[in-house]
Amino acid sequence: MSDKFTKYLFFTGKGGVGKTSLACTTAIQIADQGKKVLLISTDPASNLEDVLGCAVLDKITSHKELSNLFTININPDSAADEYRERAVEPFKKSISDQEIHKIKEGLSGACTTEIASFDEFSRFITGEGNPENYDVIIFDTAPTGHTIRLLELPAAWDDFLDKNPGGASCIGPSTALKSSKDRYKKVITSLRDPKQTTFYLVSRAETASLKEANRTSIELKALGLANQKLLINGVYDAIDKSDELGIKMEAIAKKELSEMPDSLKILERADYPLLPYNILGVKKLRSLFNKDLQKTIIDNEISSEPESVNILSNLHELVDSLDAHSNSGLIMTMGKGGVGKTIVAASIATMLARRGHQVLLTTTDPAAHVKDFINQLNEVPKNLTVERIDPKVETKVYTDKIFEQKSKNLNEEAKKLLIEDLKSPCNEEVAVFNAFSKAINKAKRQFVVMDTAPTGHTLLLLDTTGKYHKEILKTTTLNPDRITTPYMTLQDGNFAKILLIALPETTPMREAEALQIDLKRAGIEPYGWVINQCLSAVKNLKDPLLKKRASNEGAIIKNIKENLSKRTYILPYLPEEKLLPAIISMYEKIEVNS
Repeated sequence: MSDKFTKYLFFTGKGGVGKTSLACTTAIQIADQGKKVLLISTDPASNLEDVLGCAVLDKITSHKELSNLFTININPDSAADEYRERAVEPFKKSISDQEIHKIKEGLSGACTTEIASFDEFSRFITGEGNPENYDVIIFDTAPTGHTIRLLELPAAWDDFLDKNPGGASCIGPSTALKSSKDRYKKVITSLRDPKQTTFYLVSRAETASLKEANRTSIELKALGLANQKLLINGVYDAIDKSDELGIKMEAIAKKELSEMPDSLKILERADYPLLPYNILGVKKLRSLFNKDLQKTIIDNEISSEPESVNILSNLHELVDSLDAHSNSGLIMTMGKGGVGKTIVAASIATMLARRGHQVLLTTTDPAAHVKDFINQLNEVPKNLTVERIDPKVETKVYTDKIFEQKSKNLNEEAKKLLIEDLKSPCNEEVAVFNAFSKAINKAKRQFVVMDTAPTGHTLLLLDTTGKYHKEILKTTTLNPDRITTPYMTLQDGNFAKILLIALPETTPMREAEALQIDLKRAGIEPYGWVINQCLSAVKNLKDPLLKKRASNEGAIIKNIKENLSKRTYILPYLPEEKLLPAIISMYEKIEVNS
């Protein structure tokens, strides 16, 4: 990475790609140059304290080892709670408690949390939060394009939002924002200035992660945020060239990097190696930019004896439990992007079909990865049907209907705000859930496996305080006691099996844990966890780097098994381009030998 930096640095990328590690490493590198650095995190599952090896508080604090490095953690959940309270305050005397509850739930989605966080950290760009005059300010986690578009709209927030308290899903009444429209204009101008701001797109050397980086890059460029650099983290170079797994991993990573989208290839790029140790503490953070220090630590780490890892139940046993007492039911894979929920869904659906069950595999994945995996099979079971719900089509139908209802008495500026507000990811989830509902009915007669499920926030919007559930009860001629809505079916653990997918790494584990809490808030208990890409489940590892990383998985898997999940299943790391056939073949051998 270059020794020259702009004043504002934003690190963005999927969970688990290493953006916190690279943000911290960059902060230390700049501080080592003698400059005054402020590192800000807005990650709800922030592990900034673990990475930096010091306390990170909700106020600016200096690092215990580096007097010119300062940190602050803006807790997005706390910021969102305060934001919601400010949003409902003007209405407390004029509407019912039930309506207040509905507004708060409408403002409990991911975009509202991001708006609240952006509201908090925007003052560091305008200078109000920068009394010490820092040379460089680094943000771990950048705002999405949706947030930036929403906040730059010059629409009449007060008129629209004050008259339509239930009509906005993201920003709520403008009185809830601490910052003014003029301040946001100043912030966005700074973000677009390449002399002031740089966006670092952090990715792994794998197709899904690179696609996400490319999508982010395109979206940011469309908003005028064009000063971007690409950081590829975790690039594997085998130490023991006789290790079969290591050689395959290395070859696949090189191939996927060579096939990255052309728009990423033109960006300035830096690669960082896969290391056998966790990047925790100042010394190890410095090692990312210092190859001599890196070699010293690696030699020390891989010379130590790896810990033994207990292997848990596998995907074959999960499928055994799913079809033990039933020929039907709903199975949903949930998790953050890049953890493997699509391949898990495709594997479960194929294995159930090969056992003779009627199976529908459906997805809302805009990139249609499910089809890519199914097409890898030489022969698709005749009793396996694959469908795709197009989120764009479903969302357009839904938002057109809402726009027609809400826009009748709005001026042109307010209509622009409503249009942007309806682009919220929360609205997309609600729209897609309507399409999901049709598939849920089919699960009464066959197995339905759904890849990419609605979050707990979306489900709560559809609860008895939400419109969908209430409309069904209002318009039916049946006894309400005999009605089971789609939302209610997901609360029935005998009918719906929710699987949380994670990787054996700290950040994906924490993100899955947050999702589990979100679901439980909606009255939904996950059936189990699937931990994907486990090196600790691979036999005969020779490469010392891979053996050490496999050992490091032990503590994470133990925590999931003992504290987070009643049922925990392992999917081993498979370095195969045709991944679905490899998984099916592996478990067919288990059936033959059992």
